[in-house]
Amino acid sequence: MNIGFDGKRAANNLTGLGNYSRSLVTQLARSFPQNQYFVYTPKVRVAAQIEAFIRTSGITLRLGSGILWRSLGIKKQLLRDRIDLYHGLSHEIPFGLSEAGIPAVVTVHDLIFLRFPQYFGRISRWIYELKCRYACKHADKIIAISECTKRDIISFFGIEPGKIDVIYQSCEDGFKTMANVAIRASVRARLGLPEQYLLYVGTIETRKNLLTLIRALPRIDTAYPLIVIGRETPYAELVKREIAKIGLKDRIRFLRNVSFEDLPVIYQMAAVFIYPSVFEGFGIPVIEALYSGVPVVAATGSCLEEAGGPSSLYVDPDDHDGFAKAVNSILSAPEKAAEMREKGLHYVQRFNDNALSSQMMTVYTTVVSTRKN
Repeated sequence: MNIGFDGKRAANNLTGLGNYSRSLVTQLARSFPQNQYFVYTPKVRVAAQIEAFIRTSGITLRLGSGILWRSLGIKKQLLRDRIDLYHGLSHEIPFGLSEAGIPAVVTVHDLIFLRFPQYFGRISRWIYELKCRYACKHADKIIAISECTKRDIISFFGIEPGKIDVIYQSCEDGFKTMANVAIRASVRARLGLPEQYLLYVGTIETRKNLLTLIRALPRIDTAYPLIVIGRETPYAELVKREIAKIGLKDRIRFLRNVSFEDLPVIYQMAAVFIYPSVFEGFGIPVIEALYSGVPVVAATGSCLEEAGGPSSLYVDPDDHDGFAKAVNSILSAPEKAAEMREKGLHYVQRFNDNALSSQMMTVYTTVVSTRKN
């Protein structure tokens, strides 16, 4: 088969949707080399992981131009490339694919723009809903990245459950290999990391709810400072004011411009990973932490229990005292921490690249054969 992908995120985003797109297409190309994989994007960002992705055997990059190319103009290129199936990797597909005879699959990561509309501008929210609703209606099959997202697609868009398959995400391979002692020591020295610390990784925005963790920190063992890694939004100023207000400047460090190579090592040296997000479509940082052998404390209320599994701990996202108690229960009990690491690493194997790519290929072949019949 010739399989086409919306490559805007794969070729430009270094986190989140970009990681999902690169990981999936790369594993498909490795596991099913009999197919050709075409990645369509209006531009390409210069970055090591993107360059490595583009060089993967079996992957062909196609560049387009024009503001409406991804939604309309791309159809001509798809027909020239004899695409057997097109996969929109993030909530949208081009208009008119069905009329052009090209089957389509769309991945929906979350419907946060509908669940929490206050976090989005009115025009952005309208565009997101228009594209996602169209994709869900016109795609041959919808991939939801969690049961939570599947429920939202059914609830908000009225889609029949049988049209939706849940196929989870994995994470970059770098998180699946443990760094040796020398590498850990080098990263620790170069970044000035303490011997023991707590870790938060995620955009510093309202929905990610870092304030709850900040307010929990005074009740957490003072021997463990907090390392924060993530892109800052205006919400970060609110966080920093709270830090100053309760006198935590010496216990919190914001790491900026962390390299792709260093991030897995930083995870692996953490004592506990804490993710208090109010709502997620899946929660890749939780998967990264489990692969890194780190105990996880996360928030209830969305899909994080799916990502973290039964061995992780979960707390109401507004309960800063509950977060403190959960973290302390791990820090004060080495045997509990060891058990969480072991069971977490076992649980996360269900998000193995090989298994997920096989599930996705089954969807592709079923959609194509159904359309032909």
